[in-house]
Amino acid sequence: MHSKFIMEEYLKEVNVDLSDYTFAANYLWLSSASGFYTIINETFCLFIMQGSEISMLLPPLGKKELVNDAIVECFKIMNENNTSNYYSRIDYVHQNILEGFTDFLEEGTVMFEMLADYIVEKKLVDYVYKSEDLVELKGNNYHSKRNEINKFKKAYSDVRVEELEPEKHKHIINALHRKWTNDRVKYMPKEEEDRFLEGILFEQNAIKRLLLHYEELELTGICLFIGDELKGFTVGEKINDHIASIIIEKTDFEILGCAQFLFREFSKILKEKYSVEYINVGDDMGFENLKKVKMSYRPEKLIAKYTIYQK
Repeated sequence: MHSKFIMEEYLKEVNVDLSDYTFAANYLWLSSASGFYTIINETFCLFIMQGSEISMLLPPLGKKELVNDAIVECFKIMNENNTSNYYSRIDYVHQNILEGFTDFLEEGTVMFEMLADYIVEKKLVDYVYKSEDLVELKGNNYHSKRNEINKFKKAYSDVRVEELEPEKHKHIINALHRKWTNDRVKYMPKEEEDRFLEGILFEQNAIKRLLLHYEELELTGICLFIGDELKGFTVGEKINDHIASIIIEKTDFEILGCAQFLFREFSKILKEKYSVEYINVGDDMGFENLKKVKMSYRPEKLIAKYTIYQK
């Protein structure tokens, strides 16, 4: 975990609100692949290897005036290794980092060329909410959420929330995740199923790694029980002084209102523990159903993520 300290020193220079810009988020992502970092032009450069090809999980992290030259150098490293420039790319680039590296950046543009050698493509967005909104659920916008929570509390009198303890809860967390996967596939459009199942293998590995290194990664989590049965769990972390993120949330698909109740309870905990104004719940991974759910909570802002490609 020595690399955690090093990476976090460089992250302080960037200070953006994307959920991808933490050590834990990338460490968990790498549970299904191999990665390495190197310091280039006084910036922290995180590479991922898939097969024999390398790309970057994040842009170079460091002082803004050093990043542009580091990006050019990183592409040289990727091109020298990769069988084709097609594989050379930098993912999860925040717009702030593109400023100065691009010739122009127009709102609403999906893909555009910049300089002579690179293409930038707008990818997914992170959904960011005011923590106060998620806790209080005030007004007509949240009427249905309040109803779902109230129905859940009336239907189940023996609900309790426990702080997540990896050793105590790991077996039932893995069992709930397997149940959630099976239930989710039943209701999923067939055209999304293959992509969903690919992601599940990564998620299973990430959960195992998360539970193994929970304290070292400085994570926060809770488990939701009805009686003695685990019906939900969720884990998050602090991104910076004003925003926290939810890394994962899973509930029993068959218990109506369970997800809404757990989300609200965990939002309270994140707000109180970290004194944050905002909560980032990550992106929708391109799934339409997940997009609808995240939009239904009325995000305060959507933060775009870009990929830079070598031509």
